[in-house]
Amino acid sequence: MRLEKCWFCSSTVYPGHGIQFVRNDAKIFRFCRSKCHKNFKMKRNPRKVKWTKAYRRLHGKDMTQDSTFEFERKRNRPERYDRNLAENTLKAIKKIDKIRSDRASDHIKNRLKTGKVQRQKEARKQLELGIHLVKAPLALAQDSSLCLPKIKVNVSQAQTEENQPMED
Repeated sequence: MRLEKCWFCSSTVYPGHGIQFVRNDAKIFRFCRSKCHKNFKMKRNPRKVKWTKAYRRLHGKDMTQDSTFEFERKRNRPERYDRNLAENTLKAIKKIDKIRSDRASDHIKNRLKTGKVQRQKEARKQLELGIHLVKAPLALAQDSSLCLPKIKVNVSQAQTEENQPMED
């Protein structure tokens, strides 16, 4: 795999990407994108266009020049892998996935726990209110512990005009 540079902006052009222009004298110009190709067709000088690497290099703007080229050199170099490191990493990934799934399930259980307690309270209340539907009336009459305690409330009824019996 041979990496080429864009003629206009000097960025990397991967095989099968970008546009290629071949002049009559067999000179090949490669462009990374249509922006570079259009600027080339307009006969613009890359050293005068501010977004190109040539402009930045010429005007002393490129502060990361060394690290950029070093990174590109590293990318094309094959990497040596340590088998033990790769094996330990794979084991660690499995452990991390298990821990993550356990924590997620615990989180869901804790969130559902409050709803369960609330549903139980509502079920008890409904059972107390509708105990006569579950137990036979005779059983309720015999065992007073199954019924709710009756509370006596004193209500004073003031006779108003509305409560008076109708007169003929």
